[in-house]
Amino acid sequence: MDTDKCSMCKGKPCVAACPKEILEIFINDYDNEVAGIKEKYRKKIKYICAECKPISGKRTLFCLEACPLGAIVHSW
Repeated sequence: MDTDKCSMCKGKPCVAACPKEILEIFINDYDNEVAGIKEKYRKKIKYICAECKPISGKRTLFCLEACPLGAIVHSW
């Protein structure tokens, strides 16, 4: 999550777009409102997000599609 880009986003649509409800809005160390993964899901994200990521075809997740500034990147 690119928090610099995320802090400029209004409404944080990625949080509402996540069908697994693993994202939340919080205040970071610089007092900016940003979206991020809930603490209880951080070590399980590969498994939780796998259901949204197809094996073949278009490989865009709901959170990526909802993010207007391109702040979310998946590395797996």
